[in-house]
Amino acid sequence: MSTTDSVWLSISDYSRYKSVSISTIRRHIKNNILKHKEENGKYFIYVPSSERVKIREEEDLLRAKLELELLRGRIRSLQEENHELRMLVDLYEGNSKLTTPPELPHFYD
Repeated sequence: MSTTDSVWLSISDYSRYKSVSISTIRRHIKNNILKHKEENGKYFIYVPSSERVKIREEEDLLRAKLELELLRGRIRSLQEENHELRMLVDLYEGNSKLTTPPELPHFYD
């Protein structure tokens, strides 16, 4: 596998990717456990293309999870709004057991 198929991650990015402390990564660099390079005083860790695919998949998964949570929140909001509108329709059409509309909360007292 050539290095063109790989990616070089900064120590902090590699730390997040592998869930390993920065001090452990620095220790591994010092002991030549990790393949690394130094550019302008900064260290970069080699990640082969097979792991790079994994990084992309994890990023895609995180993006999808975030979008799912946003959509769930939007659905909850729309369900609440729909419920409130149904209550108003029932009230104005006389289908409600309430004789007067419910009192709205006062936010500006």
